[in-house]
Amino acid sequence: MKISELLKTKEVTISCELFPPKKGSELKKAHELVHEMAELGPAFISVTYGASGGISEHTVDMANEVQNVNGVPALAHLTCASSGREKIHQVLEELKERNIENILALRGDIPEDLEFPLPNQYHHASELMEEIKAYGDFCIGGACYPEGHPEAESVEADIDNLKRKVEAGCEFLTTQMFFDNNILYNFLYRALKKNIEVPVIAGIMPVTNAKQIKRITSLSGSILPQRFRAIVERFAQNPAALKQAGIAYATDQIIDLIANGVNHVHIYTMNKPDVAGAILKNLSEIC
Repeated sequence: MKISELLKTKEVTISCELFPPKKGSELKKAHELVHEMAELGPAFISVTYGASGGISEHTVDMANEVQNVNGVPALAHLTCASSGREKIHQVLEELKERNIENILALRGDIPEDLEFPLPNQYHHASELMEEIKAYGDFCIGGACYPEGHPEAESVEADIDNLKRKVEAGCEFLTTQMFFDNNILYNFLYRALKKNIEVPVIAGIMPVTNAKQIKRITSLSGSILPQRFRAIVERFAQNPAALKQAGIAYATDQIIDLIANGVNHVHIYTMNKPDVAGAILKNLSEIC
């Protein structure tokens, strides 16, 4: 099922993200993880392509496991920063062979100590989207940044870049994590002013340990509201309490989003089905 069709309904959808293993020897365990995640009943499961400029050789395999083994629509990530055009075409062909029709097209993290872009690479996500659109009947999603992309000259310039993605064939958007819902609401208003009307999926990151917080602030630059900081300060030395508080905070964010008409939410699970499951249990009567 194409995610664009799924998002046309007024029903609430909760989806999840997972990332494939770095080593082939861990693939069996990863398949078990997919099964655990699928049993939670998400609307779809996205599979990342590799972090910090890396390439995952198992993204297609994991997406196949999600969709063709466990029966949940798969959203395969595809980045151009770490892949040449030949590699992109190879992955597109593999996805087509497995009837995986949903792709999240990203520029991706630029690989460390490597020149980018090379002559055989796409420069921007919008260029990759144009190529995917021309290659086959794929449903194309993209990323958006409620607080503005870290590399954008301004918030206005970032919205202009987002408009180019939509014009290139992007059919839905998934946001970077955020911890203050007002930031998302303001972003949605700015996007609508630019006539960006594709569905926007709100990306929520349940923060369940102190290491995550350090990584979030160093990589994404996300604003951490005082209410969130107070939770971290109070429970940082109690892992079990911080995990429970992080799940509660994410649940509260999602409830507020749904109450305000944001019906599509994507949980960045960090490969933790128990965390995703706890949130979904909290929402059992809501969605």
